[in-house]
Amino acid sequence: MGHSTNCARQDQALLPPLPLRAFTCACAPPGLPPAAAASSGAFAHARGAAANQLPPLLAPRSFPVEVGQPHPGITMELGKTRGKVTPRELNPNPRPKRGPKMGRKRRVKRKKNMADMEELKKEVVMNDHKLTLEELSRKYSVDLTKGLRPEKAQEILNRDGPNTLTPPPTTPEWVKFCKQLFGGFSLLLWTGAILCFVAYGIQMYSNEESTKDNLYLGIVLAAVVIITGCFSYYQEAKSSKIMESFKNMVPQQALVIRGGEKMQINVENVVVGDLVEVKGGDRIPADIRLISAQGCKVDNSSLTGESEPQSRSPHFTHENFLETRNICFFSTNCVEGTARGIVIATGDSTVMGRIASLTSGLAVGQTPIAAEIKHFIRIITVVAAFLGVSFFGLSLMLGYGWLEAVIFLIGIIVANVPEGLLVTVTVCLTLTAKHMARKNCLVKNLEAVETLGSTSIICSDKTGTLTQNRMTVSHLWFDKTIHEANTSEEQTANTFAKDSATWFILARIAGLCNQADFKDHQETLPIAKRATTGDASESALLKFIEQSYSSVKEMRDKSPKVAEIPFNSTNKYQISIHLQEDSSQPHVLMMKGAPERILAFCSSYLLNGQEYSMDKEMKEAFQEAYLELGGLGERVLGFCFLNLPNTFSKGFKFNTDEVNFPMDNFCFVGLISMIDPPRPAVPEAVCKCRSAGIKVIMVTGDHPITAKAIAKGVGIISEGTKTAEDIAARLGVPVSQIDTRDIKAIVVHGSELKDMNSAQLDEILQNYSEIVFARTSPQQKLIIVEGCQRRGAIVAATGDGVNDSPALKKADIGIAMGITGSDVSKQAADMILLDDNFASIVTGVEEGRLIFDNLKKSIAYTLTSNIPEITPFLLFIILGIPLPLGTITILCIDLGTDMVPAISLAYESVESDIMKRAPRNPKTDKLVNHRLIGMAYGQIGMIQALAGFFTYFVILAENGFKPTDLLGIRHDWENPYVNDLEDSYGQQWTFEQRKILEFTCQTGFFVSIVIVQWADLIICKTRRNSLFQQGMQNKILIFGILEETFLAAFLCYTPGMDLALRMYPLKISWWLCAIPYSILIFIYDEVRKFTIRHHPGGWLERETYY
Repeated sequence: MGHSTNCARQDQALLPPLPLRAFTCACAPPGLPPAAAASSGAFAHARGAAANQLPPLLAPRSFPVEVGQPHPGITMELGKTRGKVTPRELNPNPRPKRGPKMGRKRRVKRKKNMADMEELKKEVVMNDHKLTLEELSRKYSVDLTKGLRPEKAQEILNRDGPNTLTPPPTTPEWVKFCKQLFGGFSLLLWTGAILCFVAYGIQMYSNEESTKDNLYLGIVLAAVVIITGCFSYYQEAKSSKIMESFKNMVPQQALVIRGGEKMQINVENVVVGDLVEVKGGDRIPADIRLISAQGCKVDNSSLTGESEPQSRSPHFTHENFLETRNICFFSTNCVEGTARGIVIATGDSTVMGRIASLTSGLAVGQTPIAAEIKHFIRIITVVAAFLGVSFFGLSLMLGYGWLEAVIFLIGIIVANVPEGLLVTVTVCLTLTAKHMARKNCLVKNLEAVETLGSTSIICSDKTGTLTQNRMTVSHLWFDKTIHEANTSEEQTANTFAKDSATWFILARIAGLCNQADFKDHQETLPIAKRATTGDASESALLKFIEQSYSSVKEMRDKSPKVAEIPFNSTNKYQISIHLQEDSSQPHVLMMKGAPERILAFCSSYLLNGQEYSMDKEMKEAFQEAYLELGGLGERVLGFCFLNLPNTFSKGFKFNTDEVNFPMDNFCFVGLISMIDPPRPAVPEAVCKCRSAGIKVIMVTGDHPITAKAIAKGVGIISEGTKTAEDIAARLGVPVSQIDTRDIKAIVVHGSELKDMNSAQLDEILQNYSEIVFARTSPQQKLIIVEGCQRRGAIVAATGDGVNDSPALKKADIGIAMGITGSDVSKQAADMILLDDNFASIVTGVEEGRLIFDNLKKSIAYTLTSNIPEITPFLLFIILGIPLPLGTITILCIDLGTDMVPAISLAYESVESDIMKRAPRNPKTDKLVNHRLIGMAYGQIGMIQALAGFFTYFVILAENGFKPTDLLGIRHDWENPYVNDLEDSYGQQWTFEQRKILEFTCQTGFFVSIVIVQWADLIICKTRRNSLFQQGMQNKILIFGILEETFLAAFLCYTPGMDLALRMYPLKISWWLCAIPYSILIFIYDEVRKFTIRHHPGGWLERETYY
């Protein structure tokens, strides 16, 4: 949530005087003592002057632009030489008008769109809030009492178009489906399928009696892609609904005054210059400059993230368009009171419209996992092409014909395609997404599962994410002592000096001089969880007194309120007068408000229940306590009372307009400070992030002092770390004299960020490890995210308001809040925290890192069997032996026996503390690298191939064909007309008998691969640890081993498989042939891992640790 400087709010942070450097902000912080407020005002004035001296590059073109302001601001400047300027001229409607020249201008339009996006990142300068009512009336040619003439309004509507947000060009659902079918990994499988169909066509053309293996393989590959594509589309069927959720925020009806008559019109018909009335409960129909207001408060939370209602008035109160009180913004809510104003911007020209356009127009880069899969496809393609072309040339040299050589080429390329891997990766990501959902991380985009694990910077919002999103009493000061209150979410019993008479009086004032109340029917709920009516600070006091003192309702029944002066920004205090039935004086006057204002009313103070005259010592103690509590970023309120004399008897008519009761000689009781406290789990989560090499940056719209206090509380600024301002304050020197080279922490104000260029921002991001950005606008949040990405970081951004949506969309992974988050932020994000807790992000990072490790293991396992699948084909070509492994059997491995074991690796637990290592470098730490390919293809795969060939030759030898006699036999073996082929012992074999033997050998080869894949699966469980360290706790993996074994046995021994899949029964002894190789693989890899563990960084690790 952001923070809006509304000095009018009763519950604002009433901060003590601090060194001037602490307030280099565009506005005085709430409740600031007068001296500091004056310095803030001077700064704001300087900024106002600077705004009128824009550099030439930012001079008015289509509209004057100023880069970044403390809020998402639009400040309208009166064109000095342009006469009337409408918002539509300032920010032209991006909707193109269709015409005959559109085709020719497409390139120009693309450039214009890019320029438009850059303009949206800047902040339009307006000055409508500074105009007098006469100037406003003149600028928009409107009568401030009668409104526009209806015909004039129609003319403006025709010129500017309806008051709606322009929907971006949407991607049709069929295009999204096609992207799933033909994107990334699917493209490799489609290539394989097409090559299979081509090969089948060539075989049909050259030989009428060719087998249909390639046809079947092509059909299966196509089916795999289609089924997986449908599955992925179903998982991610989340069309970009960002604009739809913006539409839901638009009010349907508006009350306008045209030609002196009030009328209800559809909101899309509201035009610039319309005179509009709003009341409590209405949504604001456009950006409005107020001309009158009665007790009007608006909820700007959807825009700024600030949840507390902001008071509105017709007066110009601030240079910044977003912080002045005389502007109401499109689609925000009026919560109480009434107001009347002139529409100054509609549709896309409004502040909300600009954020909507910015969000929907942002280009989103590919996810890290998509980049990894692209890299993997490139490797597989290069390997396949190299092997294919090499053996194509070799087969020509061996005397094969062109057509046969092309068939071999296609066969080798297709054999390199891991058919099951697409399904494996998709299922692994889906399983992790479901696992994360159980831990309160709802992933909308499957690829985002891994992105979170790659994250190196988290740009976190403050309110509601790092904090509990509820004001809580944190400290009390009475009897000249600061007492700490309990701020935990449960708010268990507070322990402080409750036996002091001063505490009883302080508690009574806090409970009685308070407009908040509990909603009905909540008696069974814990006090901390009960809903209240009233603003955040008063609700915090109400709950605190109910919990720590006694029932507020009973207190109010005993001392009914007879008069009240509500809090306002001019007085900065609230007064209530109550009856006292148990006292000789019938009335007591109670007051709370800005501490320095409260102290000014007092001539005495309470100490341990006794009243003493106000003295210098007490004032110094007050100032010290006020400084200390304000320095913690807490909102401080002062409390005092006055027993009215007996002349104010029961039934006296108190007049709060023309005050007829004393307003001096009060008795000062104490201070109570409040803060939105950090969530209990956040400090540990931030610490975990730091040990995991992830930089956590706070980006908030709140005040710098509050932001810094929370940052220190949660560990974003670590204990003992000082900012340049802290050191300057301690040494009593200007900040400019501090050497910043050794300083790690910095708090950057939005007004400072506004004046920075990209290089200066990059310098801050590089040189400081602990960063807080305070008072930031949506555009600035986006600029910060882009700055982090420029440095090569993978960025996660969190947020809950509409103002956060551009940053959420631009980040590599946007994380929205599930409870407090607006619909717009949820649509822009890739992941939603169901419990709004920052600690859940850390859980997600852990899961993301784990799935990346486990995907590596799955791919290593899957690719290893590629070698025993390719080598039979190669030896079939080179040595002319009967084909050791057929296409159908390869499919049985890739889409049958290997599938469950590969997926089971997704359930593997961590080898070591993955949160103790740095984030992976996307440029060097690839999902598939040369070491993984080297291990899978060059080492383990070769051992597996040996196991397969050993079984193959054993079966042939037992049937009469010695290995040496098989060389070059292929031509006769494949000839259907040779029915008397002799084996090594002179036995004659018919073509049919030979084929049964060949298919039996292929079944034996298949079973051997299954058996060596047992060992491969077990060694892939870990990349560094021994199996004996890791253990066999993964029950899914054990099931995978059993499943692939039973499936192999089922395919071997089920009657009819000889016809369906050309699988024939095997002797039990043939199953045992591969077991020694399986044991060899296990021992070989255990020795390799042992060496890596004991010689870290050595040659073996550099070459084989993937």
